[in-house]
Amino acid sequence: MTLLDWVVLVGTTATIVLWGMWKSRGAKNTEEYLRGARELKWPTIGLAVMATQASAITFLSVPGQAYEDGMRFVQFYFGLPFAMILISAVFVPIYYRLNVITAYQYLESRFDLKTRLFGAFLFLVQRGLAAGITIYAPSIILSTILGWALEPTVVAMGALVILYTVTGGSTAVSQTQKQQMVVMMGGMVVAALVILWRLPSHVSFGDAVDVAGAFGRMNVVSFDFNVQDRYNFWSGLTGGFFLALSYFGTDQSQVGRYLTGRSITESRLGLLFNGVLKIPMQFLILFVGILVFVFYQFSTPPLLFNETLGERMRGSSQAAEYAALETKWEQVQSSKRAQVEQYLSAGDEASRTGVRESLRAAAGEASQVRKDAKALVTRALPGAETKDSDYIFIGFVKRWLPSGLFGLLIAVILSAAMSSIASELNALGATTTVDFYRRVFRPEASDRHVLIASKLFTVFWGLVAVGFATFASLLDNLIQAVNILGSIFYGTVLGIFLVAFFLKFVRGHAVFTAAVISQSTVIGLFIFSDIGYLWYNVIGCALVVVLSLVAQTVLPRGPEAAPAPGT
Repeated sequence: MTLLDWVVLVGTTATIVLWGMWKSRGAKNTEEYLRGARELKWPTIGLAVMATQASAITFLSVPGQAYEDGMRFVQFYFGLPFAMILISAVFVPIYYRLNVITAYQYLESRFDLKTRLFGAFLFLVQRGLAAGITIYAPSIILSTILGWALEPTVVAMGALVILYTVTGGSTAVSQTQKQQMVVMMGGMVVAALVILWRLPSHVSFGDAVDVAGAFGRMNVVSFDFNVQDRYNFWSGLTGGFFLALSYFGTDQSQVGRYLTGRSITESRLGLLFNGVLKIPMQFLILFVGILVFVFYQFSTPPLLFNETLGERMRGSSQAAEYAALETKWEQVQSSKRAQVEQYLSAGDEASRTGVRESLRAAAGEASQVRKDAKALVTRALPGAETKDSDYIFIGFVKRWLPSGLFGLLIAVILSAAMSSIASELNALGATTTVDFYRRVFRPEASDRHVLIASKLFTVFWGLVAVGFATFASLLDNLIQAVNILGSIFYGTVLGIFLVAFFLKFVRGHAVFTAAVISQSTVIGLFIFSDIGYLWYNVIGCALVVVLSLVAQTVLPRGPEAAPAPGT
């Protein structure tokens, strides 16, 4: 990085953090620290909701996902707008009427304490692990840029975010996310423009799209119904709807964002704002990955996108064999590049059809060379991680972006990291404090005592996340890992809330029994079946609803639990 890059990076990041801490000054009690002063307007809410979901994983992993698998991941979000409508109509008014800090407080007022704690527990497990992946993603950046070992980088990144979150509380999280979201989207637009500028002068925007389509990367929508296919129209519309409904409706990291609104109307407008803009935003980020793919059809990409791994191989006992693979890689890429030029110069569709088949064959040959290289790495460097899709975009940024813009893109990714991790740690600390510590263990504690405890719990979850982040390198693709993790737990939690909202005659014992069975079933499906993970959301939710009805009918009815005061 040049001096200009460091100035842009440090200046952008420091300005956002200091602005958020200044805006959040004066939080005097636990409720204001955990929930904010309920004074935000809908644009800030909408941007905070989007920024919470758009972690550094989004800007690292999604372009890599598009590079390797095309645009079809965008179908994952097709159900989200419908989820925003339902949450705005049903969830938001109930949360406001009960004046809750966490979503799980509602479960006790509707059912009983054990159901509240079970829902909160599932959130803590899922979000605590996901926070580790979220910390790992920006650590890749710092490790790549600075040449640091990955593990110390994870610890340093985690410590920075813990300090930032504990200092500012909920208001700081929401206030900074507005600026962070602007930086994020502005940076990605700049990245797309720079990639187009870097393409050969004779390659237009339309040509770039055409080349991507020739390699099968413009696969935006697929109507083929296949439960083992992770991304198609049907899984996105149904599984994506249930996942979004659960994430935005019951996950405290999101509920805590829109409960900071000054009114129900402001919160609803913020959620609908997210519903309208989320799909175009993800399309843009995926398309940046497509543009990187097209760029590398005219300029040879690295054999291994994790440059550190390539350097280790050149100094290993298998260096000669690896060098031979690099030579073969150059030859394959050169041949493919000539065929791409031939494809663009073909005068009619019939000519292009034949070239298109050759292109895809060449792409298959290139893919085999990369597989051979990864197999060689496995033999030469036992234990080394060969999955490198999350290094694709950051590697391109590091090598090809001009000075200053490189710093801006790093600021984009670190802004996303801070916004998402801060939301997660704030929500984890709030849920542990409100739903467990203050409700079960220390209901008589003073407000100051609870405020201190909430900060300590935030630190605790930050340390848990850092610990889990050390294992994140074992995951294939970070964006998929986060969504798989969410899908395992979200369906059950959503089912509990839907029963609470719509099946008024079902009581706590029935829904608790159904939730335990449902969660066990989904975990079993994850371990022993090949069902696409988006369907876990549908299955888990449906099982809770159906089994609750059955359990309410067949199980003996115990006394109805009265909600505890001050919950």
